Amino acid sequence: MKRGYTIIALLFGIYANALAQTGSSPKTLKVKPNIVYILADDMGYGELGCYGQQKIETPNLDELAKHGKRFTQHYAYPVCAPSRYSLMTGKNSGKAFIRGNHEWEERGDVWNFKEMEKNPTLEGQYPIPDSTITIAKVLKTAGYTTGIVGKWGLGSPMSTGTPNNQGFDYFFGFICQRQDHTYYSGHLWENNNRVPLDNKIVDPDVKFPKDLDPLDEKNYEKYQQKDYTPDFLIRAALRFIDNNHHKPFFLYYPSPLPHLSLQAPKELVDYYHQKFGDEKPFLGGSYFPVRYPHATYAAMITLLDKQVGQIIQKLKDDGVYNNTIIMFCSDNGPAYNAGVDPTFFKSAGPFKGEYGWGKGYVHEGGIREPFIVSWPGKIKAGSTSNLVSATIDMMPTLCDLLKLKTPKDVDGLSILPTILDRGQQTLHEYLYFEFPEYDGQQAIRLGNWKGVRLNMLKGNNKWSLFDLSKDPQEQNDVAAQHPDMIQRMSAISKKEHHTPELSRFIIPVLEQENK
Repeated sequence: MKRGYTIIALLFGIYANALAQTGSSPKTLKVKPNIVYILADDMGYGELGCYGQQKIETPNLDELAKHGKRFTQHYAYPVCAPSRYSLMTGKNSGKAFIRGNHEWEERGDVWNFKEMEKNPTLEGQYPIPDSTITIAKVLKTAGYTTGIVGKWGLGSPMSTGTPNNQGFDYFFGFICQRQDHTYYSGHLWENNNRVPLDNKIVDPDVKFPKDLDPLDEKNYEKYQQKDYTPDFLIRAALRFIDNNHHKPFFLYYPSPLPHLSLQAPKELVDYYHQKFGDEKPFLGGSYFPVRYPHATYAAMITLLDKQVGQIIQKLKDDGVYNNTIIMFCSDNGPAYNAGVDPTFFKSAGPFKGEYGWGKGYVHEGGIREPFIVSWPGKIKAGSTSNLVSATIDMMPTLCDLLKLKTPKDVDGLSILPTILDRGQQTLHEYLYFEFPEYDGQQAIRLGNWKGVRLNMLKGNNKWSLFDLSKDPQEQNDVAAQHPDMIQRMSAISKKEHHTPELSRFIIPVLEQENK
């Protein structure tokens, strides 16, 4: 009798442990999947091995693609803040509250790193309103524990725009996107509290001293300090998984890597230095000097890849990997300054990625991003999709996954049928992009056609037109041959553009056209 009771107890314990790992309960057999969304910062379309990269090693992300699905026509926005806003809300930039980077300079000297360290009210960007409906808020209604570890960029301390006020139960990282211009910052944030780091406050806008040898690696050691923030971020992400793996969780991991400044662990830099050979240093200005810019940039991407591997291993160790959908993307295309060399790495893949074409621009190199989705047993391994999709699709996709009602005024569409190869996929008639910075820009993707307007703040209202099926680098403007398509682009612009709530984001040409 005692032996039988022991066996029953043992079996019950195994069953209870299985339930704890899956987040299920005896009353519900259908288990909600965990969701991990990893966002790189300024990573180009072609900077992963599975997207054709030849110089930078990304074995973990390549393996993720091997076991999941790789998208080839996925879009974000040209710079950090509006890209993150569209991801969180599902709204395109013609209706978005945040349409560019708004550093909220009215507060004072917001670019002074020492002043920011003294006064936290100088940190962060213009806050999104309390009424904003984010993915995190929606997932909380479905019983998810929500966490963000990394770079936020949609608010400031003690404002409506903090992650904890926007649906996240847990936050660790940079609330301010200016702060991560150095990877040796003075502090990070945990929820609404500063976490001090053992680093001196140094403005990254420095130049290499003229009296020192720029080829001597030792002269760059002062730009490296003790507490390297990516190490703290990955530890926090792994803790979040550990603490919440027994229930459904959403982990948003917007890593600052590989955004400037160029700073990476020495062992990885040494590895790529040996691989690439000697190179010309970057001597500073706006961002820290660096002896081996190519090697350091590659090291930063490989470090992010290693962190993706750590996240996957933690999910496996905690017994929830098979019940976790993992998504990987980037917020915009590659940078082009301060030692970053998109030409050397072919960072934008088949597109142009140098200045004027990558980050900050609505050309393909600036907004088409790598996008990988993995879910063991649910997604066909090694598959590829050429579906035209965007970060605005994440909100409706997750709502579809969990049978939730998609919030109103969302511009995205569920791409779950394509992810799972099941059901009928609704297609975007077009994707709309509006960007009030870098002289004002607009783009519309309509089938294989791409309409682009640049220099709108200088009064330009003329469209350029490209056939991406024949001209992916947008070199041959065929607008004059297709006046009917230009008319369609103009009609879409009038439909999608709404006057922004913040005057900073007004493009006068669009306001005139919509009168």
